[in-house]
Amino acid sequence: MPENREEEALGAYLRLLQNKGASEASLTRRKEFLLKLIPSIADKPNDGFLYRESVEALVDPMEKSEWPFCLAVAREYFPFWTKDIKAIAALNAEAVFDSEPTVWQPLDANLKTLWKLLDKEQFSVAETWPLKNYTLALRQAGAAQTLVDTRVKLVKLLLIRLKDAPEKSHKIYRVTVDATAPLFTMKETRHLFIVVVREFYYFWIGDPQAADYVLTSR
Repeated sequence: MPENREEEALGAYLRLLQNKGASEASLTRRKEFLLKLIPSIADKPNDGFLYRESVEALVDPMEKSEWPFCLAVAREYFPFWTKDIKAIAALNAEAVFDSEPTVWQPLDANLKTLWKLLDKEQFSVAETWPLKNYTLALRQAGAAQTLVDTRVKLVKLLLIRLKDAPEKSHKIYRVTVDATAPLFTMKETRHLFIVVVREFYYFWIGDPQAADYVLTSR
């Protein structure tokens, strides 16, 4: 009996991780999560927005401590589900796939504490430069000042969470995002945070085309 899209993607994803040395426990944990996700995405269009909605509906009732791992697995599985060969190859080449979860996590915090730090926190030149460029790009894209202010606050919150990171890398950035998203209890704010950090990432890495990604996500 031929495999359906989701089963085929699951098999390919797990084989890649196994070839990279993932333990049986890690593979089993990933498989268990994805088997819970698959029924909600089966027969749906290969649409990123619908996929994120399904993932969020699944993880929302989980313990917040489970979110980073589950979100990372869902993100890794997505290009297999969409059969995006180029994305899979790029992610594999960049060592985004980990055989085991990343040990480092940002320090425990709550939104109330983080919001209080925003106006007092001193940011380095390396942190301020991409923040200023992001702000300028928003204004040049015609964003209202209230929208700019809100997005900048969310970026500052992320930068605070990144301060203790051991290195600057795509993996560390995603770990920090995944550990911060659960702090937002309101889905609308959580969605906006995800959109903002996706936009800001290109400024953070110094992509010369970063402005092209502003105000294009949903």
